[in-house]
Amino acid sequence: MNKLLLLIGLCATVSFTACNSKKAEKMEAGKYSVTSPLLMDTSFSKDYVAEIQSLQNIEIRAKVKGYIETINVDEGQHVSAGQLLFTIRPREYEAELLKVKTKVRTAELEMQNVKTLAEKNIVSQTELALSVAKLDEVKAEESLAALFVSYTKIIAPFDGIIDRIKFKKGSLIDEGTLLTTLSNNKDVYAYFNLSELEYLDYKANTKKEGKTAATLLLANNQPLKYKGVIETIEGEFDKNTGSIAFRAKFPNPDLLLKHGETGRVQMLIGIKNALMIPQKATFEIQDKMYVYVVDQNNVLKSRNITIKQKLPNLYVVESGLSENDKILLEGVQSVKEDDKIQFDFIPIKQVVAQLQLIKQ
Repeated sequence: MNKLLLLIGLCATVSFTACNSKKAEKMEAGKYSVTSPLLMDTSFSKDYVAEIQSLQNIEIRAKVKGYIETINVDEGQHVSAGQLLFTIRPREYEAELLKVKTKVRTAELEMQNVKTLAEKNIVSQTELALSVAKLDEVKAEESLAALFVSYTKIIAPFDGIIDRIKFKKGSLIDEGTLLTTLSNNKDVYAYFNLSELEYLDYKANTKKEGKTAATLLLANNQPLKYKGVIETIEGEFDKNTGSIAFRAKFPNPDLLLKHGETGRVQMLIGIKNALMIPQKATFEIQDKMYVYVVDQNNVLKSRNITIKQKLPNLYVVESGLSENDKILLEGVQSVKEDDKIQFDFIPIKQVVAQLQLIKQ
C-alpha cells in the first residue's frame, strides 16, 4: 500500500514538473521580435530599357543622277570631315560647265563692246543695262553648272564611321538615292521612357542644379566604363503609352557603342521621407500586402499596406503605416489575428544594419 502511494506521488510530481516545463516552453516560444518603420531619405537604382543613337547619324544620298565612278571608302571605315567618299561620273556636268563658261566669255565681250559704245553715246544706257543683265544671267548659269559638278563628288561632312554601302562601282543611280549612312559615335545618346508617376517622382526628388548621373548597362549586362548624365526630357507625354522620353549622353571614345544598339540606363532615384519596413515583416493574402501591428494591449492586428517601392530586403510603404507603429518582425506565419504576445522591441536601424543595407 505504501509502495502504491509512493508510486502515485512520484507520477504526480513528474506530471506537474512536465506541465510546468511545457508552459514555460510555450511562454518562451511566444516571445516575438517587434520593430517600427524607418523614416528617412533614401535612394535606389532602377534600370530602363534604352535605345542608343549616335551623336550624329545622317544618310549619304546622291544629289545628281549618273553612274558611280569611284567608291573611295569601305564599310565600317573611319573617315574624316572633307574626305572623298564617292564620285559620280562627272563628264556630262563638266561638259555643261564648259559650255556655260563659253557663254560667259561671249557675254563679257558683248558687254564690254556695248559699254564702249555707250561711253561714246552711240548706244543708249538701256542697251548697256541689258548687256550687263545678260552677263549676270549666264554667270548664274555658270554657278549652277559648277554646283552640279561639285555634286558629283560626295564628301564626308564630319568625322565618323561608314555604314553598309548600298551599291557597287558602275551602278546607275538616281538623284536622291541612298548610298550609305555616316555616324559620329564619339558620344552617344541613350533614349529611355519613364511613366508619369516616375517622372513626377524624379522631378520632385532631383535638385535643380546639376545633372543626374547615369550608368549604361550593355547587352551583356556589363556596365560601360564611362558614366553619363541625364541631359534632357522631351516636352510631351506619349498619349498611347503614358510615358515621356529621357535622353542621357555617354562618352564613347573607344567607339565601342554603335548607332542602333540597345542597353539599359541605370540611374539613382531619390525618395524623400521614405517609410521603410523589412520585407520579412509582411505577408500576402489575395494579392494584398499585410503586416501585424501590435496595439497598446500587445494584441496583434493585421493591417493592409500599400507598397511604393521594393528595395533589397526592404519595402518602401506608401500608405497603411506610420513611423510610430509597432510591427511584428518575425513569425508572421506562426501567429493569427488577435493573438496576445510577449515581445522584444528591436530598433529598426539595428534591424537594417543586420541586413547589411546601411551603415550605422
